[in-house]
Amino acid sequence: MIEAKLLRDKLEWVKEQLAKRHYVLEDTLWRSLEEKRKSLQVEVETLQSERNNRSKGIGQAKAKGENVDFLMAEMKDFGDALDLKGRELDRLLEEQQQFIAVLPNIPHASVPVGRDETANHLVYEWGQKPEHCSEWKDHVALTEGGGIDFEAARKLSGARFSLLTGEIARLHRALAQWMLDVHTQEHGYIENYVPYLVEPHCLFGTGQLPKFAEDSFHVDHERGWYLIPTAEVPLTNTVRDSLLERHELPIQLTAHSPCFRSEAGSYGKDTRGMFRQHQFDKVELVHIVAPEDSYETLEKLVFHAETILRKLKLAYRKVLLCTGDMGGTAAKTYDLEVWLPGQGQYREISSCSNCEDYQARRMKARVRLEDKRNEYVHTLNGSGVAVGRCLIAVLENYQQPDGSIKIPEVLIPYMNGKQMILK
Repeated sequence: MIEAKLLRDKLEWVKEQLAKRHYVLEDTLWRSLEEKRKSLQVEVETLQSERNNRSKGIGQAKAKGENVDFLMAEMKDFGDALDLKGRELDRLLEEQQQFIAVLPNIPHASVPVGRDETANHLVYEWGQKPEHCSEWKDHVALTEGGGIDFEAARKLSGARFSLLTGEIARLHRALAQWMLDVHTQEHGYIENYVPYLVEPHCLFGTGQLPKFAEDSFHVDHERGWYLIPTAEVPLTNTVRDSLLERHELPIQLTAHSPCFRSEAGSYGKDTRGMFRQHQFDKVELVHIVAPEDSYETLEKLVFHAETILRKLKLAYRKVLLCTGDMGGTAAKTYDLEVWLPGQGQYREISSCSNCEDYQARRMKARVRLEDKRNEYVHTLNGSGVAVGRCLIAVLENYQQPDGSIKIPEVLIPYMNGKQMILK
């Protein structure tokens, strides 16, 4: 989250920066809260000073053998008043924290300003994309005879679910296993198996709560458990409430997990097929780094995700998101969009973000630097990549005229030598 001191010292600047994200900062409310805080702070400090002075007076009176009953009664009154004002100040500070908790991150200076995806900046395109024509089928048509059963999934769970069967299910598994091997063996990530249920403080730490509660599945109100919307949540929270030593950084973590999202606000969007689901799989990449290393790390993180698409020989483009299209926790985000010939367009398959100290401040995750200063770490996360969307891309890009699917060369060992999935 944004530092309270920044709001106190540079309120107009913060307001201008958040306006680039089309977020309206309620500066009048903040000023009102801050005036009350200052007033209460003065009252508390005055009462503390007076109590200390009277305490000394009582000590001196006792030393002289004087009766201090009246002074003790006065001290109790001061203590009660101080306790009352202290609780009032604590409530106000909590109110300020609630105000700050829903503010998005301040965008990095290099992020283009814009309202929506139309203002995103194309960095480059990679690969030769097959041209879209009427003969190209999308993944729904390709698997209509078997492989992805949307109707069976609807009977089980309703809309936005899919049931993978046979060789398509195996290909989905092969993709996830292969991605993990690439990231652990070639890119140096530590593989993790994470809980799929987390407590609310974890979602607060990574920024999903309190503002985006409707996007997550709250499955146990007594325990507070939420299903994870991404493995970013448990992976990043592994450093919560910690003080790391400089030599322990950087930390690179990866995990393959299902992700659960309510897709609130996306009614009627991407209803065909399995592109936007309530449950999907992803291989997540998380970096915990020192502040001075985070933007170099962002470029490395993006390239690790790109490596997956390049090894699969899938055409894609790298896009720098504008201020209005970024997630609330991000200071800078790149999207990778893969070419889907069955749809005749690029679609997002990976999103890689530098959150700077936004999440670390919420999690209280710090690092002790060489000069002994304690600073908040910087956190980064990205998809390396979304498994279901990668499956869609493989099916559509590797389809053959007879409806069969050629297996990408890098996946053949993970398919027990199988080179084709017959129609």
